[in-house]
Amino acid sequence: MMEAEPTWDLYQTFLAVLSENSLAGAARVLGLTRQTVACQIKSLEDAVGCDLFIRSQRGLEPTEVALELRSYAEALASTSAALLRAASGYGSGVKGRVRVSASEVVGVEVLPTILAALRAQYPDLVIELVLSNGLDGLRRREADVAVRMAEPAPEAFVSRHVGSITLGLHAHERYLNQRGVPATLKDLSRHDLVGFDRRARSVLNGVSGFERTRFALRADSDLAQFAAIRAGFGIGVCQAPLAARSPELVRVLADAFKLDLSTYVVMHEDLRSSPRCRVVFDALVDGLTTYTRAAQPLT
Repeated sequence: MMEAEPTWDLYQTFLAVLSENSLAGAARVLGLTRQTVACQIKSLEDAVGCDLFIRSQRGLEPTEVALELRSYAEALASTSAALLRAASGYGSGVKGRVRVSASEVVGVEVLPTILAALRAQYPDLVIELVLSNGLDGLRRREADVAVRMAEPAPEAFVSRHVGSITLGLHAHERYLNQRGVPATLKDLSRHDLVGFDRRARSVLNGVSGFERTRFALRADSDLAQFAAIRAGFGIGVCQAPLAARSPELVRVLADAFKLDLSTYVVMHEDLRSSPRCRVVFDALVDGLTTYTRAAQPLT
């Protein structure tokens, strides 16, 4: 075993090989030669005192040791990235990198407009957008600010409730003109439904009449489901304020079917005093508060 502690670049190469399952693939990702990648893996193997990969027909397969070390290497990568983001924001004014995490529908359909306005106001701000549904990214410092549809535990997080996003049944007017508008939930048995495939955690899990076997199109991507609804495939669940942006989308059975997702903007307590993170947090709170109020009935 080597006496010197392995340098960060060895762990970075280790993660790249794990991801690509080959030396050549890791070399392309890292911008290195295949030989350099091989040498770095050998150096790390010498340091830990055992083999990390074995060759197979499917490429380089990680050993049990490599799989055990993976989470530690990923933690190093997250810490390194967070360190660089923090360093990028020092100096006068709002500048540097902020990593934002959100679900795919919110990240693709809602946040770009909010972030574009923010960038226009702060041209030295760089946004890294990650599509994810879990809070683990915040805990591991893989994200600075997150949009989540569940109230976070108070542990070291600053959070702001921005309202509830209403989910409803929607279909393209073209589909409804061809197949008719359902008057009751029972009428859905005569319609093509869009829903989840294998996802264990879905808002429709356990809802009577929306079992997986009923769906004519199944996808675990909410974005794919929304695209199918918008294309006129059938009736499916999507965010009411998002559907309200498309006049051709019609909400059906609004009184019979409605789900509300409490929505929060969250960041780590340690970032409260960071100018770049604070402006992003505040912009998301303002923008999403406006978004959640859309398509809500006036009182």
